[in-house]
Amino acid sequence: MTSPEFKSDFEPAHGEAVTVGPGIERITAPNSGPLTFHGTNTYIVGKDSVAVIDPGPEIDSHYAALTTALEGRDVSHILVSHTHKDHSPLARKLASDTGALIVAEGSHRPARPLFVGEVNPLEESSDSDFEPDIDASDGAVIEGDGWALKVVHTPGHTANHSVFALEGKDILFSADHVMAWATSIVAPPDGSMSDYMNSLDKMLERDDRLYFPGHGGTVDEPDKFVRALRTHRKMREHAVLDRLEKGDRSIADMVKVIYRDTDPRLHGAAGLSLLAHLEDLVGRGEVETDGMPSINGVYHLK
Repeated sequence: MTSPEFKSDFEPAHGEAVTVGPGIERITAPNSGPLTFHGTNTYIVGKDSVAVIDPGPEIDSHYAALTTALEGRDVSHILVSHTHKDHSPLARKLASDTGALIVAEGSHRPARPLFVGEVNPLEESSDSDFEPDIDASDGAVIEGDGWALKVVHTPGHTANHSVFALEGKDILFSADHVMAWATSIVAPPDGSMSDYMNSLDKMLERDDRLYFPGHGGTVDEPDKFVRALRTHRKMREHAVLDRLEKGDRSIADMVKVIYRDTDPRLHGAAGLSLLAHLEDLVGRGEVETDGMPSINGVYHLK
């Protein structure tokens, strides 16, 4: 396989808690869109005393569905994979209502400092007010009644992205790092392509049999899929180098060719993805640009 076999067959069942495995329920928020697919998946792990993973965006109907599913149960922990506003904001309200502890790698921050005059294009979608109760280190294990979740740091999509492994079950909640429906957006300065690729390698060192992602359905053959995803990213890198060799000098020109078959609504995100690749290539000394890499920069092969 040279590219992942993405799958779009997914029934979101908005407003309902769907049992997707022993002691695992999924509620999908009604925030469908070109970057969120059918909406953000919130997971409940456990039976009587539970953990909630990625409570989701501030949508009243989603919170009502979540509280209905949690009725009569104790919530001990709220695990947040990263601080984009489709994943983390409801953590504060849920913690206030239940007394649960919020667990995450840390607060929101860019993958690198902003350059002079640079604006973070994802600033409005970032939950800058988020503060966890527990700054979970890589490898930390959060335990509850009959369940244990291991924190695995996977920076790339954001600097503070983590995935959560359900110990003893070979199941991993992969959030936005690996999804079955599409590739994850890696957009500097919020994200980093070099970090993302390193995190894919880290996931390949594991032996999980099933991923539950932040959007869409399950990744059923994780090792095969992640290897294909890594190959897909390397092919995109080669496409960037090819366009530079053919004379393209701007990201806008590259997007027109490389993403010609992609929904035009996603071309802005595509440009940021190419910037991530170019930032990585400049850092490795394969590409040059005047000054620091930027969305409007001029690029050429070294």
